[in-house]
Amino acid sequence: MLRARAWLNIYPFMIRRQPVSATADHAEERTSLAARLGFQPEQVVQEIGFDDDVDQELREAIEAVIGSELVDEEYDDVADAVVLWFRDDDGDLTDALVDATTYVEEGGAILLLTPKTGRDGYVEASDIAEAATTAGLSQTKSISVGKDWSGSRLATPKAAKSKR
Repeated sequence: MLRARAWLNIYPFMIRRQPVSATADHAEERTSLAARLGFQPEQVVQEIGFDDDVDQELREAIEAVIGSELVDEEYDDVADAVVLWFRDDDGDLTDALVDATTYVEEGGAILLLTPKTGRDGYVEASDIAEAATTAGLSQTKSISVGKDWSGSRLATPKAAKSKR
């Protein structure tokens, strides 16, 4: 112990101290996740597939970044982005993605959220890639978005397409 103290007296500048705040860091981490996923202030984000099992912290983080609540499936205009919660037993993923493209503006993004490996409703990564390609979407990013959910950010083509 004496030897360590002597070393610290010689090299005091080597010690780095960083303040720790559990609540501030936690809130910043959630908000930065939504921002890293591409959400921006004042966007209209439509949510599809909401159920009791969704990640509430992610929803709140997205709402914090965009500055408003997520709009639901009844929204009757195009959105800047779509959050699609999808489980293996929700039907055909390709059809769900094609439908989601009608809700999002040209060049917008779809955040496809699926249960992680080993969770009920898990969707194989190869199935996501195949469905995205078939739906005319490009997968730009995959990320863990919570304890139970994985996200795939899918980009819509910028070419002209019909709006709902």
